[in-house]
Amino acid sequence: MKIGINNMVCPRCIDAVEGIFKEMNLPAKHVELGRVELEKKLSAEEIEELKKNLVESGFELIFDRETELVNLVKSSMIQYLSHLESEKNPLKPSAFVTEHTNYNYSYLSKVFSDQQGRTIESYLIELKVERVKELLSFNKYTLSEIAWKLKYSSVQYLSNQFKKVTGHTVSKYLASKRTERKPIDSI
Repeated sequence: MKIGINNMVCPRCIDAVEGIFKEMNLPAKHVELGRVELEKKLSAEEIEELKKNLVESGFELIFDRETELVNLVKSSMIQYLSHLESEKNPLKPSAFVTEHTNYNYSYLSKVFSDQQGRTIESYLIELKVERVKELLSFNKYTLSEIAWKLKYSSVQYLSNQFKKVTGHTVSKYLASKRTERKPIDSI
């Protein structure tokens, strides 16, 4: 039995969900971002208890296919951010999502837009801006290095996206000392 779980966005989420299943003595064959494969079908009581335990940890069971697809796209985009930083010639976001989900990008894009009220591209931009905030907080990289690391065509382009998403310039953001960041699962 496979079940979808919303808000799983990082390796720590996988660990947390695995912990919930172990505490409930539910044998999970495989746990990955947004999905758990179980060895057996769950009873109605087990599903209710699982829902309760997941919600207490910030997760949610996914029941409809479109919500599961949106979650799959989100986790793919989070993985894409790492791909973008680590590869010299990264794939385009559409190719990456298609490769990692085995779904047609046009179909995923329509489902994502219908469910989220925004495009996959705008979601990726918000993820990138949060990553910029994170890298700025380290005081290790210049804005030029961050632009290069995240494959922006220029520092100006990064700065324009940053201002569009946050409402502040990068320098105003840094000067404010209120360098607030959003958790990835709330983007």
